[in-house]
Amino acid sequence: MTAAGLVGPLVTAEWPALWPMLQAMGTGSEEPAARARFERLRRDPCWSLVGCHAGDRLVGYAAAQDRGTHVRTGDEHRTARLHDLYVDPAVRRQGLGRSLMAAVVDWAGGRVRYLEWQAHETRSAPFYLRLGYRGDPCPQPEYPTFEIDFGSRPPLEVPQVGGWPRKPRS
Repeated sequence: MTAAGLVGPLVTAEWPALWPMLQAMGTGSEEPAARARFERLRRDPCWSLVGCHAGDRLVGYAAAQDRGTHVRTGDEHRTARLHDLYVDPAVRRQGLGRSLMAAVVDWAGGRVRYLEWQAHETRSAPFYLRLGYRGDPCPQPEYPTFEIDFGSRPPLEVPQVGGWPRKPRS
């Protein structure tokens, strides 16, 4: 039995609960291909795939990718990308998304300089704004870009949500 809001790495046995969430997020893949990709990325150290539980039920997940060392600047500007953060609509606004985001920040903060993501201006950006992040315009105006610069704090320090430094993009 897991505690409400417990976040940890996704495991193979959680696939049946994860698949409907991927469909809700809009996958174009058939189930066998998506499952094979999940298994491959789950083992890839450049990826963080975490799930959030309410009781014994998987109710959300997040997927982030370390894009690796840059050819010109090495790790000075190393960036991770938050690809997905999803919580079952039936249990939203209970802090589960905040827990998933904290897990991603913890993972990224120990390995990269920046964490970036885009969020739809009405469907998901309000969530990140409530966490205190500010989105900046990008070429797709309905998807503001969010970024955390970990360079302004020591590696592996994971400040509390609501109190951590957020540096605006320059």
